[in-house]
Amino acid sequence: SSGREGQGRATRAQHPIVPSAAMAEQPPEEIWQDREIKFDQHPSALRLRKGEFQIDSINSVEDTKGNNGERGILIVTNLRLIWTSAKSQRTNLSIGFNCVSSVNIRQVNSKLRGNSQALFTMTRYNSTRFEFIFTSLVKNSPRLFTTVQAVFKSYETTKLYRDLKLRGAIIRDKELVMLPHEQVYEKIGGIWNLSSDQGNLGTFIITNVRTVWFAVLAENFNVSIPYLQMKSINVRNSKFGQALVIETTVSSGGYILGFRADPVDHLEQVYTQILNLWKIFSTTPIFGVEFHVDEKVQDPKEQFVPRTEDDVEILEGDDIEPCLLYQPDGDKENDREPVFNSELGLAVERLKEGTTVQALWSVV
Repeated sequence: SSGREGQGRATRAQHPIVPSAAMAEQPPEEIWQDREIKFDQHPSALRLRKGEFQIDSINSVEDTKGNNGERGILIVTNLRLIWTSAKSQRTNLSIGFNCVSSVNIRQVNSKLRGNSQALFTMTRYNSTRFEFIFTSLVKNSPRLFTTVQAVFKSYETTKLYRDLKLRGAIIRDKELVMLPHEQVYEKIGGIWNLSSDQGNLGTFIITNVRTVWFAVLAENFNVSIPYLQMKSINVRNSKFGQALVIETTVSSGGYILGFRADPVDHLEQVYTQILNLWKIFSTTPIFGVEFHVDEKVQDPKEQFVPRTEDDVEILEGDDIEPCLLYQPDGDKENDREPVFNSELGLAVERLKEGTTVQALWSVV
């Protein structure tokens, strides 16, 4: 069986669990900022959420792929890249680091700088690949490259703060392998994982960023549940008696994890401890991403550029969808087969799915 089925996912409601009176909590707002790519959003969508902070603000950056020749500002946060056009705040990008697959430096032809080095950011979102190219218009300034690459590396190496992990190398000699700035608040034995009919005896380790369970007889049989991925925490009646049930967000797999305490009196203590820490974490979340600027010219608060919302009415037209501008061109050595186009009366290379001749003319 797969890792999902073997871990504390109490079989996606196979066990007849009846909610007890009260003892239920509403989930906090689900985090999308690092997990989605958004185009031309209302400026309110670009506001930093709780736990998100600005790392750098880089002026004079061109969105060479989608808005070649247009100057803008690139803000790097611990969760995403935000590019906003200097002409209109309605022309913008929000690129979550969880969607980024690679960050590289290549030569590019910019309308504002000519042939120059640019930051190529390859991404994947909803099974679609997007390519973003950012060119710094400030000569001999490597900040664009060094900051984005360093923050992306930090994001990639701190996933245990944000992602649910099954059967990970997180326990060594019955002790938790700690994350930076992680603090253990409670270690409670006699906790049964109800993923099988017999249950598995183990231990809870409750910290300021996650709840971890591991089996006594096999410490590699474990689950790490970040508070970021908890959707609800309840105490319910099950065929095993009173059970603690943790439901995770859709983005983490939508697991239902059931646990029983032995003795049962410990269950309320465990529930209260996890619930209180979850509430505190929801108010001041820790995403784990760290970055230190070596040479700081001034305080980040002074560098922050406040956004004001445009007081204008946006008229909808027949413009091309913004996302089509960022389709990767890679693999162009393999041309698509020619087909007859009745609109042009010519044989042309087959267009990409979702692209029309009219849309291509509107770009010109």
